Amino acid sequence: MDKKYILAIDEGTTSTRAVIVDHDSNIKAQAQTEFAQLTPAPDRTEHDPEEIWQATYAMMKRALQEADLKPTDIHAIGITNQRSTRMAWDRKTGKPIYNAIVWQDMRNAGFVESIQGQWGEKVYKHTGWPFCPLYSSLGLWWMMENVPGARARAEAGDVIFGNVDVWLIYKLTGGKVHATSASNATVAGYYDLYKDEWYKEWFDFLGLPVSAMPEVRDDDGDFGVTDPALFGAEIPIRGNIGDQQAGLFGQGCINPGDVKCTHGTGTFLNMNVGDKLPDSRSGTNVLIAWRRNGKNTYTLEGYASVTGAAVQWLRDGAQLIGKSADSEPLAASVPDNGGVYFVPAMTGLSAPYWDTSARGTIIGITRGTSKAHLARATLESIVYQTKDFLQSMHQDAGMEIKSMKVDGGAVHNDWLMQFQADELNAEVVRPVQAEATVMGAAYMAGLATGYWPSPEEAFATLKIERVFRPAMAAPDRERLYEEWTKAVHHAMGWLNKG
Repeated sequence: MDKKYILAIDEGTTSTRAVIVDHDSNIKAQAQTEFAQLTPAPDRTEHDPEEIWQATYAMMKRALQEADLKPTDIHAIGITNQRSTRMAWDRKTGKPIYNAIVWQDMRNAGFVESIQGQWGEKVYKHTGWPFCPLYSSLGLWWMMENVPGARARAEAGDVIFGNVDVWLIYKLTGGKVHATSASNATVAGYYDLYKDEWYKEWFDFLGLPVSAMPEVRDDDGDFGVTDPALFGAEIPIRGNIGDQQAGLFGQGCINPGDVKCTHGTGTFLNMNVGDKLPDSRSGTNVLIAWRRNGKNTYTLEGYASVTGAAVQWLRDGAQLIGKSADSEPLAASVPDNGGVYFVPAMTGLSAPYWDTSARGTIIGITRGTSKAHLARATLESIVYQTKDFLQSMHQDAGMEIKSMKVDGGAVHNDWLMQFQADELNAEVVRPVQAEATVMGAAYMAGLATGYWPSPEEAFATLKIERVFRPAMAAPDRERLYEEWTKAVHHAMGWLNKG
């Protein structure tokens, strides 16, 4: 096995990357390219499915070339991807009937509001997702309503549905496989967690044929082999996992209570809650983390859309800093936040509040407030939002955390990581290898095929760069969070306030 490699595809929201990983979890080669973000209207975000496919194929070939490897040197392929971005295409020709509607798209916000009373609580109970425009099913409904002849073609079996992972598998296998994984199915807003099948009642209401949906397989399942015409050889596709679950898996968080936190443009926090389906009512998402060997592992997930993006606003919008990294020394230059709190609800509040009418709020400003206080308040807000998630998760799962693993661009900010340890009263573990998401896809494929005999052997290669330990007194921690909570309530419902 040491002479073989895993090829992992990381298809994100703005770029596609192919990474070749060896048995010691080292990245031998990688290739990455961006693709176009299409915004035909202020509330719409789309991608060109063909561009995504061509970018993926090109990066796979480039990674092989840079590593000086042949297709036969690849033991298996693993896929991780942006979640909830939906597509529909002709079953025979593979031609998309419309652009991909991206998970950030808000075109269905009015429709969601109009049926909230009828369906909001019901779909949350069945799918584990608070009812919102992010639902993949709503994007497909829009296509069926607005693309001429689309619904009739789908009902006749000529048009099929899928998210990005399904599209890539379809293209890689030459149209032979139409399948998704349990982790990807569960983030789409149309999978019944209790019955472990597509939520047919919701499909019927939307007029979507369940027959057009992909088969749901294990995350370590068999997703076919690559069409020999692509690489000159058949390569098994044996891992397929949604990006945030891949980050959880890639950090080795395979035991109940394990937590990982990804800080990027937004922040995702995932907690492994084991093999029993939790009944969440606190505002966090309930998902299948992965299904391996026919057995589900579940996760609770919290998501804040503006965290790293708040630092970008500090740089580009407010122009208080020259580069994002300047926020760290600036925040550290003052002993406290000066009573200033920044709720970065520029696009509303997500988990656990789910308030689309909230807006960004800076409160507590005095004549003594400086840009250093604003920088500190911005970084603190990232941590307070993660604490919001954990408070909700504790209500749902009853689990207290003592340690969490982190990844993403912002984790290189030492001040931020120390404040996270202090405010959450937990160790914050920063790995040497920050590419947790793509490694999760690689590990899933490698474990499925025996490349790594066991999770313990695969994760034994994970190396820790630094551990941040809490040092803040409990009264200070509690006071800061109490004041943050007051600030949040001032931001909530802003668009609805007279």
